[in-house]
Amino acid sequence: MELKAGATKQDIREQIWDYMESKNLADFPRPVHHRIPNFKGSHLAGQNIKELEAFGRTQEIKVDPDKPLEGVRLLALQGVRNYSVPIGLDASVLVDMVVVGSVAVSEQGWRLGKGEGYADLEYAMMVAMGAVREETPVVTIVHDCQVVPIPEALLEEHDLTVDYVLTPTRVIRTGCQRPKPRGITWSKISPEMLRRIPVLRDLRRQEQQAGKDVALRGELLHPCATTPSRLHGAGCPPTTTATVHVGGLPAGARVGELKRALREHGAAPLRLAWQGPGPPAVLSYRDQASAERAVACLQALHLGTSRLCVELAEPPGDKGAASLGVLPTLDRPQQAHDWPREPPEGCSLE
Repeated sequence: MELKAGATKQDIREQIWDYMESKNLADFPRPVHHRIPNFKGSHLAGQNIKELEAFGRTQEIKVDPDKPLEGVRLLALQGVRNYSVPIGLDASVLVDMVVVGSVAVSEQGWRLGKGEGYADLEYAMMVAMGAVREETPVVTIVHDCQVVPIPEALLEEHDLTVDYVLTPTRVIRTGCQRPKPRGITWSKISPEMLRRIPVLRDLRRQEQQAGKDVALRGELLHPCATTPSRLHGAGCPPTTTATVHVGGLPAGARVGELKRALREHGAAPLRLAWQGPGPPAVLSYRDQASAERAVACLQALHLGTSRLCVELAEPPGDKGAASLGVLPTLDRPQQAHDWPREPPEGCSLE
């Protein structure tokens, strides 16, 4: 499959998902959009793992729960009595092989997941626990159409690469030399993700005690505090925030789609509050200047085919202004604003 020129990570995902649906290559569950796609022939592709010498030596294997990896899980469980046994941070486990799902992957080993970052994070957590090493092979299983020339420029430090790509017709040894994640990049972790994953909180506590920077995405480091705080530390004045409203969200939109779109436009907020179709989403930023930059970056914001309406809320102290943690109730605009087609260059809230 030929990728569109200048495609972003999300563009590539959408192109793969659309192609698999249009060519009826997908299997249950469908549609494959916003998933690691299950595909026809996934069990056949999984059987190719037996051709890997490393698999024959494997004693401990970590296989993600994605549907197209089901065949590998069954292979790995043959003759195994103890499986899915919970382990703690102090467990001395060394994983011999990691198997992950992908939306797209290149022959060079560059990989794209569905955009939530969980496979990258799980690998980074295993690094932090000492459960994997740099030489631990990482395998992915995909349909042939998912093997595409992903530009290396799209990769970030926290992105997991793969050593083997298995398809129904091929076994690709990538020879990837790009370093895998060497630990958890806390600045990429959202407070929401931290709340969902108890072991991640334990790891963060350990690394914080070791003196490492564990500030989460969107956290502020206050002058009167030695550790990051989302709102304010003891004795510190409350953090002043400015809000942006995003209206015109389509009825079937998911909050994950909106979060990805905001990140890709360089406008990730401190907080996102959204009550579903109807009221606008409320984005909270560090200060008025950050909010104004976000609005400039989001001039061409779309979800699917819907162009969204992005506007600043009234600043604190003005009539109708919203304080942190309080959702405003604004009338929805009758017409969408005529925003420029392309966002301004150099959009960044850093």
